[in-house]
Amino acid sequence: MEKKKVLFVCIHNSARSQMAEELLRKSAGDRFEVESAGLEPGKLNPIVVEALKEEGIDIVGKSTKAVSDLVKQAKKYDYVITVCDEASAERCPVFPGPCQRLHWSFTDPSKFQGTDTEKLAKVRVVKEEIKKAIQEWITKIVIPK
Repeated sequence: MEKKKVLFVCIHNSARSQMAEELLRKSAGDRFEVESAGLEPGKLNPIVVEALKEEGIDIVGKSTKAVSDLVKQAKKYDYVITVCDEASAERCPVFPGPCQRLHWSFTDPSKFQGTDTEKLAKVRVVKEEIKKAIQEWITKIVIPK
């Protein structure tokens, strides 16, 4: 069976989309080919890197990607899932071919205040919300193993 292609998009590709990409890959990488990108790519959020390590996922040294580069490459996806706020999600470009667009809004970890320990606790909450959304979505679309 051919894997479904999924792209997660957020503003900087530094936190939410990276977590979604890696969590989907970990839970259903046998059924999905998954990428992430940002509207204005930045650099990885070190607290997110730490939170993913707790899941056994190492993204140290991973670079961020620009959505515009993927559009220029004429990449095609079965699903494009925005994980930022509604207004930012509307800036996401249209990809060629049939593609289902979904929007899952999660709090932006770059806005978290406090010590690194306090920020990590907040990132863990977002990570769990993303994990739950992914599991519910996988169950809903029922792609066999």
